Amino acid sequence: MNKDGFDRRTILAATTALGASGLLPRTAQAQSAAPSTPASLPARGEFVIRGAHILSMDDAIGDLPSGDVHVRAGAIVAVAANVPAPGAPVIDGKGMICMPGFVDTHLHHWTSVLRPLMRADDPKLTYFPVTAACGVVYTPQDSYRSVMLSLAQSLSAGITTTQNWAHNVRSPAHADAEMGAMRDSGIRGRFAYGNPALHPNDQTIDLADLPRAKRDWAGKDGMLTLAINSRSVDNFNASTRGGITAEMAKKEWAAAREHGLPITMHTSGIGAIKTLNDAGLLGPDVQLVHPLATSEEDRAALAKNGTSYSTSPVGESGRMADMQFVEMVEAGVKMSLSIDHTTTFDCNMFHAMRALHTVNLHRFGAKNKVTMKQLLRLATIDGAKDLGFGDKSGSLTPGKRADLILVRATDGNLAPVGDPYDALVMLAQPSNVDTVVVDGRILRRNGKFTALDEAKVIAEATEACAGLKARAKWA
Repeated sequence: MNKDGFDRRTILAATTALGASGLLPRTAQAQSAAPSTPASLPARGEFVIRGAHILSMDDAIGDLPSGDVHVRAGAIVAVAANVPAPGAPVIDGKGMICMPGFVDTHLHHWTSVLRPLMRADDPKLTYFPVTAACGVVYTPQDSYRSVMLSLAQSLSAGITTTQNWAHNVRSPAHADAEMGAMRDSGIRGRFAYGNPALHPNDQTIDLADLPRAKRDWAGKDGMLTLAINSRSVDNFNASTRGGITAEMAKKEWAAAREHGLPITMHTSGIGAIKTLNDAGLLGPDVQLVHPLATSEEDRAALAKNGTSYSTSPVGESGRMADMQFVEMVEAGVKMSLSIDHTTTFDCNMFHAMRALHTVNLHRFGAKNKVTMKQLLRLATIDGAKDLGFGDKSGSLTPGKRADLILVRATDGNLAPVGDPYDALVMLAQPSNVDTVVVDGRILRRNGKFTALDEAKVIAEATEACAGLKARAKWA
């Protein structure tokens, strides 16, 4: 028995028995090639958005106070003040801000169904003890339902690309279930394949499954790519998330690099960057998460090696060390923005940008030079580049895929709008997101899903939480 009172062999046997008995859906049991795109997703057609205030995130195009975006077969055809598109259906963009969809570069989607079990004011009911105790009894069906819940929330909030930071991959079937949810939702993303919760630190993740997962799921359509997430080398939260040696990291990272997979790792403690640098592990294929407690030497090593950082400002602002976004930018480190999880944090990239702005003001006052446009770039094109999608999305650029959102600038919490960047960062909420398009598919229109059954997703997530609570004997 481990210190949390769970026997891994018993749990593995129980999960295997569930699959053998047919109590798990076929999508949860499957370990073969991924199915094709679900028929329930809207088709990629042709349309033109007219008269919107366009924030393109493309330096060559810039911003258009009133402009059009023409989309055909999933691609952006043209962006200009007046685009001729005879016969194309029109989406009225008047009173709307048209911009690239948000890119969340680090989100633990598998934890979302556990939010009813958590309490922010009770140490025994916070994120780490709850996810550790319940994570070990997840079935693939639980993984699918939790990820679907989180992805539905993400799309509602205008997130069109996500990195699914999956640090509870209990089997290949669990990996398939999570990637299946990403496919079924229609979102673009990167699946970061990791260890099961409470996995022994002296054992690798399932390296043998990486080539299968890449072959079956990382398709040529650019919708889903694969990475690995690595346990920390600084021992932060090692009791629940794992803490490995540099030698173990070398072994796992070498396997990932053999298959051309990028790597992401939490580094919330002190010493991780030096450990990685001394071991020769840093590189442009590495993304670290939570820019806290780093030294000037650490940041220089990151910039030299082209290693990026994802910051999750809402959660990081409550930690003891300083959130070092400004220091990272000044050192030349590539940055992106993320939510972290949606159990005790809301899925809200507007809030994340706002929190980062507020923390920077608190730390630097009038010396803070981070602009509102820089924050929006961080949440869009910078995130797309960080996840390897920069050539496909992140900006409204002809030839790129059509990942975009329309934000209602006429809503009471925004109108009348002066500077659109300031309005988005300081005032906007997910409820202002009117339309969400991913790869040319209109997934939300007029604030409602066009295909996804949100009520069903919530009902199944509620059922999953009740089952997990019972199996984990969580009082």
